[in-house]
Amino acid sequence: MKLDVSKEIIFSTSRSGGKGGQNVNKVETKVEGRWHIQSSLLITEEQSIVIQSKLSNRINKDSFLIIKSQEDRTQLGNKEIVIIKMNELINNCLIKKKSRIATKTPKSVIENRLNTKRITSYIKQNRKKVQKGDY
Repeated sequence: MKLDVSKEIIFSTSRSGGKGGQNVNKVETKVEGRWHIQSSLLITEEQSIVIQSKLSNRINKDSFLIIKSQEDRTQLGNKEIVIIKMNELINNCLIKKKSRIATKTPKSVIENRLNTKRITSYIKQNRKKVQKGDY
């Protein structure tokens, strides 16, 4: 299930550094997207708890998920980047990891391991110096 939270994102703009030359000082191209997790109608309460626990470093104390972008030279381009990043973050959080199923070690693997141990033991036994009474 893919979520699209673009309708619930609140956008704000500011002046950004980087590419743009003299245009940087005049135009507000940096975009900051805020999405309020608790008041969202798109997710359940369980999903909001999961998102808040996994993305706690990106969520402020008012429970807003904040994403910023100033990569593009245009405001529209940065807005699209914010939407894409936010949707990816949220959808990746909601994917459940598969639980590992414990399996038993096959008998053939155990036998092979024991055989190699016997062989290396035999090789090391033959490396020893021969003493007077051994032969």
